[in-house]
Amino acid sequence: MKDVALVLSSGGARGLAHIGVIEELEAQGYRITSIAGCSMGALIGGFYAARKLADYREWMKTIDRKKMRDLIDFSLSWNHIVKGERIIEAMKEVVPDVNIEDLPIPYCAVSTDWEHGEEVVFREGSLYEAIRASISLPSFFNPVRKDGRILIDGGVVNPLPLNRVVRHEGDILVCSDVSGYDYTTQSNQQQVAREKRKTDRSLGGIILNKLIPKNIEFNYITLLSRSSSLMIRQNSRLMVQLMKPDVYIDIQMNKYGGFDYDKSEKLITIGRNKAHQAMKKNALNRI
Repeated sequence: MKDVALVLSSGGARGLAHIGVIEELEAQGYRITSIAGCSMGALIGGFYAARKLADYREWMKTIDRKKMRDLIDFSLSWNHIVKGERIIEAMKEVVPDVNIEDLPIPYCAVSTDWEHGEEVVFREGSLYEAIRASISLPSFFNPVRKDGRILIDGGVVNPLPLNRVVRHEGDILVCSDVSGYDYTTQSNQQQVAREKRKTDRSLGGIILNKLIPKNIEFNYITLLSRSSSLMIRQNSRLMVQLMKPDVYIDIQMNKYGGFDYDKSEKLITIGRNKAHQAMKKNALNRI
């Protein structure tokens, strides 16, 4: 049985694909002996280290758009939209809190000190405090305040913390990276949709062509979202070049976004398939 030091990236709901990666590694006989994660990767990795990932997966099957709305506790604050307390309390009913130092395998989560721009690594203390700090998406979730610091999403400084995972002699370094969108495929799909709309001569098609601009995909929200995604992706790739993992499981998507939590089983399947391909390629390279 081969030991694995596993690193899981940020990526919002796309991080549910990490579950499929873990399941595939175990199905192939690998043993995960340490884990590090950022944002959604910190959540999935933490629940795995607590031996509660299967419970979390079953709970995620119950999540639909209505339940997602019910779990959002909106805030009137100037610096965030969602408090984030309701979703944490709901998850605690499925996965009880535990101290990181009591977990059966080494685990860490990364966050960002907003004021100083420094990386903050959690290796002890409350698992949920570490997760909550790591997933604090700027302007969306209420930042975590700890020891005089304001902590936000770890993806701002280290979306793929390959340099933080504990290593053991003889293990292999594996990372699962869901930080990037497949923009090439996405752009092609959008172009096809635009061309189809232009050739639609029905009454509804004519009205849409008059009312909807050709560049509807380019707006304030998509500009911010894509800009952030591109920066995080670039940081992830630089970390891969620096640390050179033994297996890099690159999971780019064009169909699912950062808030598609109601698509958990589809995302898990994608992760499992990508992990299978990457591990197979790695095995062939060693022959």
